[in-house]
Amino acid sequence: MIDHIEIRTRDVSAHARFYADLLTPLGYALVLDDAVKGFGIGDQLDFFIGEGEPSRDVHYAFAASSRARVDMVHSAGIAAGHRLDRAPALMPHIHPNYYAGFFRDPDGRLIEFACHKAEAA
Repeated sequence: MIDHIEIRTRDVSAHARFYADLLTPLGYALVLDDAVKGFGIGDQLDFFIGEGEPSRDVHYAFAASSRARVDMVHSAGIAAGHRLDRAPALMPHIHPNYYAGFFRDPDGRLIEFACHKAEAA
């Protein structure tokens, strides 16, 4: 179980904008706005951005409560001009209800937004 994650980048401001655009549809907000930026839901911070040398070959996923939320992230990211890697789609090779979409952050990391639930009736 992951409690939180912190990434490093040379451009904290660009990453703060990117993640604010894409995490807002999931209910996240920028809670800590200091040298290190911290995102979370309420007072539960679990994603941080700090200055440093970026790791490039990284892939992580944010959980979405529904397929509609994955689609909302996709729409928000496209509207904000962020780099799409793959549009939301079912990925039955993982499991029958796996629905996910992918963006690349400003450092090129693969960021996934995933829902494991069946489509709402």
